[in-house]
Amino acid sequence: MPDIVTLEGVQSQTVVTDRLQVHILTSGPKDGEPVVFLHGNFAAATYWEETMLALPRRFRGIAVDLRGYGWTEDKPIDATQGARDWSEDLKSLMAALQLEKAHLVAWSLAGSVVYRFIIDHGPQVLSATLMAPVSPYGYACTKDTEGTLCHSDFAGAGGGLVNAEFVKLAKAGDRSADNPFSPRNVINRTYYKPPFRAAREEDFLTAALMTRIGPDRYPGDFVPSANWPFVAPGVWGPLNATTPKYMAGYAQALIAAQPKPPILWIRGSHDAVVSDAAMSDIGTLGKLGLVPGWPGDSVYPSQPMIGQTRAVLQKYAAQGGRFEEHVIQDAGHGPHIEKPAEFNALLHAFLG
Repeated sequence: MPDIVTLEGVQSQTVVTDRLQVHILTSGPKDGEPVVFLHGNFAAATYWEETMLALPRRFRGIAVDLRGYGWTEDKPIDATQGARDWSEDLKSLMAALQLEKAHLVAWSLAGSVVYRFIIDHGPQVLSATLMAPVSPYGYACTKDTEGTLCHSDFAGAGGGLVNAEFVKLAKAGDRSADNPFSPRNVINRTYYKPPFRAAREEDFLTAALMTRIGPDRYPGDFVPSANWPFVAPGVWGPLNATTPKYMAGYAQALIAAQPKPPILWIRGSHDAVVSDAAMSDIGTLGKLGLVPGWPGDSVYPSQPMIGQTRAVLQKYAAQGGRFEEHVIQDAGHGPHIEKPAEFNALLHAFLG
């Protein structure tokens, strides 16, 4: 296991909880108001370091390596629990750190963790910032802003849709730039708006390659389906956990949650991973002719991820909550890295 490399002012530690040993990065005063950062898929706490260091001095930054990622103890993700493995891990971590409440900041996949945490443990959330979050209905196989399923067996979602060459290279720890499906190239092509390259590309790649790979880890298992594209979610791994099959009811429960912490929603204008025509969505790939047999827009359109999230948050606000939506221009899936000044200005104003 490679040693973790951190920026000056960031400390690395492992916290023993009653569920697993969790690796975290921290910054700022120990008695500061806690801001907990949760990373996205194929990433780790490392991706939040610059954001943590930019926090106003009264805040304590705590970035977490989620189960299945980074330097946290390797334990499987039970996808049938949806995001509960992660949200309960977070509750146990907060207890171990003696944090009664915290601001939560989530990127992409971790949006599902925050939804679940608000639903189950809302009184512990001071505020929630969602950056390019997965839809409250889950990722893929829904066709409208109400989350209507494309197929009743959830075909087209989950671990069976990830490019096999990428998975093979990630498992091998490949750091090359020769193959279009190498982890380095996939990160640069999908996390950011090309031709952006992160200054800490090597550290970010090292952290991403700590993702645990396997049918019961990332990307997860799958089962055959009679419906296009002929695979459906299995029961293990992060990409199955965030499907509509196992996030069923999240949208409605979030809308009804009490209390309702204020929500800041930030996204990049050129996000290729979370959008209304995401390049990671099988409906989009089918429409573009990249996956044969596409049954058409009436059966399997692109998932309207932005429209779904907005519709849910509007209902959240109508029932007593509050949210803000901001788009950072000329940025992709990682605006906190691509446009840190714009992202930090929004975050700091919201926290304040």
